[in-house]
Amino acid sequence: MKRLLFLLLCILASASAWSAININTATSQELQTLRGIGPSKARAIIEHRKQHGPFKTTQELVNVPGIGEKTLRRLEKDLILSGPSVAPQP
Repeated sequence: MKRLLFLLLCILASASAWSAININTATSQELQTLRGIGPSKARAIIEHRKQHGPFKTTQELVNVPGIGEKTLRRLEKDLILSGPSVAPQP
């Protein structure tokens, strides 16, 4: 039973590693797969990216209107700065 529980926990932990959104290339739909990011925040991220160029660090997301430190902390584990986005499957 302990082994089964351990295996289940490992699978759940690795599942979150399978989703990573590249904030420098993600579409609005990909950004909206992030918890707490709806259409308006996704648009704000994309607009900030267009005006200021690619994000150099995930911390720069706090410069986007509507995204604060609390939101960044919640999202940070699901964000990447390069490579393809891997959105969670519905």
